[in-house]
Amino acid sequence: MKNYGLSESQLFTLTRKNLEKRISQYYRETNDGDGALECLIALQVREELTEADFAFVLADLVRHIFMRTRSNRSLRRYYLFFTEYFEKKEWRLLEIKLFPAKTYAVEKLKTLFTQFIKEPLAGLVGS
Repeated sequence: MKNYGLSESQLFTLTRKNLEKRISQYYRETNDGDGALECLIALQVREELTEADFAFVLADLVRHIFMRTRSNRSLRRYYLFFTEYFEKKEWRLLEIKLFPAKTYAVEKLKTLFTQFIKEPLAGLVGS
């Protein structure tokens, strides 16, 4: 893991308040969403390993990074770690943003299914 203004030991020892402040500051200074997301994933691991509460750390920052920044490989790689941060409707929009070709293919397959399978079979039922 790269050094994002925090060492590995700091990620697992500092309080939530200090970590939120440092990660936010790091993002404001560098505009490195990938690095901020990697730190937040490390905090999710910390939450699972300890009794400390790190649920929904910097939820606004996560939402900003995913919804307002340009889609890239890292966002597509990390988006599954942050499903709880989004409502169902927002999650659907995020998937469309991150995977436009997949969304296009699914829509075309549904159209073809309707045209060639569903509608012809519905016509046979009436006869």
